[in-house]
Formats: sequence, C-alpha cells, structure tokens
Amino acid sequence: MISKCKDLKLAIIGLGYVGLPLALEFDKKKLVIGFDISKKRIKELNSGIDRNLEFNKQTLQSLKCLTFTNNEEDLKSANCYIITVPTPIDKFKKPDLKPLVNASEIVGKIIKKRDIIIYESTVYPGCVEEICVPILEKCSQLKFNQDFFCGYSPERINPGDKEHTISNIKKITSGSTPEITNLIDELYNEIITAGTHKAPSIKVAEAAKVIENTQRDLNIALINELSILFTKMNIDTNAVLEAAGSKWNFLPFKPGLVGGHCIGVDPYYLTYKAKSIGYHPKIILAGRELNDKMGSYVALELVKTMKKKNIEVKGAKILVMGLTFKENCPDIRNSGVQNVIVELKKFECNLDLQDPYVDKEEIKKIYDIYPNSKLSQNSYDAVLIAVAHNEFKTIGLNKIKNLCKKNHVIFDLKNLYNSDQVDLKL
Repeated sequence: MISKCKDLKLAIIGLGYVGLPLALEFDKKKLVIGFDISKKRIKELNSGIDRNLEFNKQTLQSLKCLTFTNNEEDLKSANCYIITVPTPIDKFKKPDLKPLVNASEIVGKIIKKRDIIIYESTVYPGCVEEICVPILEKCSQLKFNQDFFCGYSPERINPGDKEHTISNIKKITSGSTPEITNLIDELYNEIITAGTHKAPSIKVAEAAKVIENTQRDLNIALINELSILFTKMNIDTNAVLEAAGSKWNFLPFKPGLVGGHCIGVDPYYLTYKAKSIGYHPKIILAGRELNDKMGSYVALELVKTMKKKNIEVKGAKILVMGLTFKENCPDIRNSGVQNVIVELKKFECNLDLQDPYVDKEEIKKIYDIYPNSKLSQNSYDAVLIAVAHNEFKTIGLNKIKNLCKKNHVIFDLKNLYNSDQVDLKL
C-alpha cells in the first residue's frame, strides 16, 4: 500500500465539468494525467479550448505538469485514479451506470498492486463496493483491500459559479480502509483550502452526496407547489417569499424549472436503491414528480394567458430566451426548458429559441429548430424568459417588449422584472 501522499501519481478519468477543474487544481501540486474517451475533447483541450467555458485559453496553455490524452496506455504510469464520469438516468428514470462501468473497466485493465481508485461520480449508497469493485477485481484479477484500494469523494462543483470554486468548497473524503481514508484525505487537503470532512465509510460518503441535491430538490418542489397555489389565489409568490424571508430561519428557495445533471437526477439514484431493498419512498418521489411537471405547467399557464388576451395560440410566434439548465453556463443537459418547449410544440406554436451560451447546431440537433440570429421588432405574440443569463439581464425589458406585437404576453420565469411590468411570473 502507498503510505505517503507525495508518492501518488494521479490520473483523472473524465474531463467534463468535474474532472477538468480537478485536474487543473492538482496540476499546481502534482504530475497529473487527464484522460477522456472523447478524441474531440482532448483535441480541444490541447488547443486551449474548453467548450464548457470554465477556463480560458491562457489557463489551459500555462499548465505545469498536466497532460491530456485519450490513450489508455498513457494511464499505466499512474498509481491513483480519480473517476469523474457522469452518472445520468435513462428514459425510465433509472440510473444509467454505463459511463461508470466503462471507466471502471478501463482502470481495472491497467491497475497494479497497491493502486488506489477514487470515485467522485454521484451514485447511490453502496454502488462503489457493489458495482465498481467487482468490475475492478474481474478486469485486474486483483483482490480488493489486499491488492488495490478504493475511495469515494463526491464532487460538489457548481458549474458557472466563479465564487464557489473547487478549492473553496469543503470536500467529503472516504476510503475502503482507515489508512486509505487518511491518505485520500491528505491528498485532497493539498488543493482544498476550505478543508475536508472524513466520512466513516464509503457508503456514508455516497449517501451524503446523494441527499444534498435531494434536499434541494424537495425544497424547490415545495416552493413550486406554493407558487401554483398562490397563482390560483391571485397572490404574488415572490412578495410572499420576500415577506416570509424576513424571518432569520426561513430558507431562501425560489420557484422554477429544475434540471441539470444533479438536482433533477440524483434523487432517482436514491429512490432506485430504496426500491431495490423494498422501501417505496413517498416524499422524495412526490417532489420529483412535481418538479418534473413544472415544464407542462409553465407552458399551459402561458397558453391560458394568451387566450385570455385573445391571442390565437395555433401558429403564434413565441420567443424562448434561454435553454440551459442554469444561468451563464453552456450545459443543456436535462434542462427544464426542454419540457416547456415540448409542450408548446403540441399547441402548434412557432418557436424562436435564443441562448448565447449554446451552439446553434446543438440547438438544431436537440429541438429541430434553427435559432433565428436576427430578432425582428413587433414580431412575437409571447416571450418566455426562461434562464437568467447576464445577457438577458442587461438587455432590458423595453428592448424585449419592442420585439413583441402590441398585444402580447411576457412570462418572466426568473423574476428579473417587477410583477407589474410583465404578464406572468412563477
């Protein structure tokens, strides 16, 4: 077993929103190999391009020791592997572990005695030891906790957030033995200025991560339900939240579409595991169901308001501003806006989609709608402000209204403007 942190030679498996920031931080301290199966991703990074817009060309071309590769053979020089691949869900809302399995197979084929494998991907409690370890043993012909060791240190990265970066977010660490736990904890303390929290087991660390976003999901679901209720009662939800927020212990959650690769996904990992052991979760699934239906609710509210203003819905021209799952970020995965668009298409509306962070070809591929590069004045029957990108904040409401016909509807999902300035808000 490797006993000293200085002897660890790192390989980061997966260079997305989690792996790349991690690799760059460790580059300040250690020799690091950054691996990704995507040849395109590696080519871009070697050229100084980060399609996720987290790092600029200067940062990527001023590395100390970090190298990028898609060649599995290059990984053999490492003795500590950190797996940061995505863990999505399938169309049936069940965990899709293919990326995790594939990464485990790649690493399993090359690990040596005394090597350490650390997982950062969000999983259900028990996944590392029940799913990943058997794969590592099979591929390597080595014995867990005798020949090789594992750890789990969940990612807590917030894409697009320039304030809460990887180094100043406290890190949970764990290992398959007490000695490995201490070693992994020491490793992460080299880059995490906010400090670490040593969990007593891998399962505890896995559970801690998966409930972080489950808790957030449920809180947002509560506020979404209250928003639906207050709308029916003709009460301004944001005014209610502002008033309630005057108490010191009221949690400042806002209504909205829930998406992305974390909040809209992680609870399903926990409920999947719960069902597998014979427990049917009630509150978690209820929150998920409500948040999943918010896209339909938004579309229907927009259509209802258009009808109230005698706007013909069929053939109506609607501008959707923002397609990503959150502001100032190019990540379109599991965006809640997608559900709104699907529903509006059912009403045979003509949609224009705008997002300064998303490639136009990607928009065309996902929605079968090519974005209109030039927006004409007096053209739209309705505008949906779906994402609070800085570009949309600065454009100003007057310019948005100038794009609309005289009789129009503006639905401000992100509470950018006062209630008396727009037709609809959550």
